[in-house]
Order: sequence, then C-alpha cells, then structure tokens
Amino acid sequence: MKIYIGSDHSGFELKEKLIPFLRDLGHEVEDKGPHQFDKDDDYPDFIRPVAEAVARDIEAKGIIIGKSGEGEAMAANRERGVRAAVYYGNNLEVLKLSREHNDANVLSLAAGFVPADEAASAVKLWLNTPFSEEERHIRRIAKLD
Repeated sequence: MKIYIGSDHSGFELKEKLIPFLRDLGHEVEDKGPHQFDKDDDYPDFIRPVAEAVARDIEAKGIIIGKSGEGEAMAANRERGVRAAVYYGNNLEVLKLSREHNDANVLSLAAGFVPADEAASAVKLWLNTPFSEEERHIRRIAKLD
C-alpha cells in the first residue's frame, strides 16, 4: 500500500522511526517532510501535501504526526475526501472504529503522548483494519463528503 507521511518538528523523530517500520511491512512510503529538524517549522506546510496526495489517490493512506495530532488532523480534514482520525494512545478500540466505521484514510498521531513502539503497533493495526462496508457507514461518509 502507498503511504504518505508528514509531520512537524514535534513529530519529526517519530516520523523518522515509522518510515523504515512501514517499509519493512512492505509499504511504499512517500515522505512529504520535513526532511530535517527545524524547531520553527509550521505543520500545515507538511500536512497539506499529505492530505492532497491521499485525496487524489483513493487507495493510499496518510500518516501525519505532531505533538497532539489535533492541528494536523484539522489541517488534513480541510481537504475534500480526507477523513483524519487522531490517536492519543491507549484505546485501540477507538483506533479500529476509525477504520471500521469511518473509513479513516489519514491517521494523525500525537507524538507527545504516544511512544514510538506503541505508535508502530497502532499504525500496523490501523492499516490492517478494513472498512466495514456497512450501508449505514457508507451513507454517513457520503454525507460528510
């Protein structure tokens, strides 16, 4: 699967750890940046390109990373067709539901709250959880779009 990934300075270290993890799982990863740490960068500069790529490539998924993941999700969700869900840690059921019920195509990780090993496990679970295809969920997603 094609995975687009991007972060801000707070998510940079986690992004750099997740890229080889995703590649080891057999995914094609396109890093939308940043490509070096800059404490003064702005997350929209890297999150928007991820969201735009996911919106164009309906088979792809996106992973975006920031301190809380909130601003990143807000930025991504401005792109039509993007459904970004935030993961803060601990509750894997909520993570699964974001895929099963909402067909989330972007995962926003809170690097300030989720350690790298938990983030890797969460990403793997999220990527492997299919959308339920239930009519009620399809109907609701259509209303979002």
